[in-house]
Amino acid sequence: MLTFSVIIPALNESAHITACVQAVRRLDPQVEVIVADGGSRDETPALARAAGARVVLGPRGRGPQLNAGAAVATGDVFVFLHADTRLPADAFPLLRALFADPQAQVAKFRLSFDDPDWLLALAARLMWFDSLLTSYGDQCMVMRRDLFYALGGFPNWPLFEDVELFRRARARTRVHVVPAQVVTSARRFRANGILRQLLHDFWLWLQYLSGVSPHAIARQYR
Repeated sequence: MLTFSVIIPALNESAHITACVQAVRRLDPQVEVIVADGGSRDETPALARAAGARVVLGPRGRGPQLNAGAAVATGDVFVFLHADTRLPADAFPLLRALFADPQAQVAKFRLSFDDPDWLLALAARLMWFDSLLTSYGDQCMVMRRDLFYALGGFPNWPLFEDVELFRRARARTRVHVVPAQVVTSARRFRANGILRQLLHDFWLWLQYLSGVSPHAIARQYR
């Protein structure tokens, strides 16, 4: 039977980590849940353990943290889930059906936000297909462990590590889109202004595409 490891990068996510881990556990108690912590100064690691996750420490940065989580994962398929994102109720039945086909190697979910704003809804809907511009970690990357290691894992970048791994995967195989929506937090958009944040993110993506170092871009992102 196909097994899954859910790998969650976290840094000072005490407000979200318990709900995130518990939500996965409710969907499928048999799924392995790993929280890859990047040196939280709050109670994130303790809360994650109390919720039923295995906690590993990794160098700060989503790429290194995700690699640290993958290094101890035992599943046939890795599910890379952000701490402020929730999987749909039928996530694992859909994934089992998809990955029952040995040709299916990598997938992502459709995106939605926990905010009814029409501009966010439009931005999310534009990411319901796969391309260099429309596939990100917020949509929950799902990948067979063999392909993950064949591609060298995530680059040790603090940002755009997800875009790069999708790009590498896309060069080898099709990226499937699971016909169900994850719900991710719009907290950054609410804090900074929706249009302003969307334009800022697009500007960062243009810099990445033009060859600017992800480390330099990450300083602007923060």
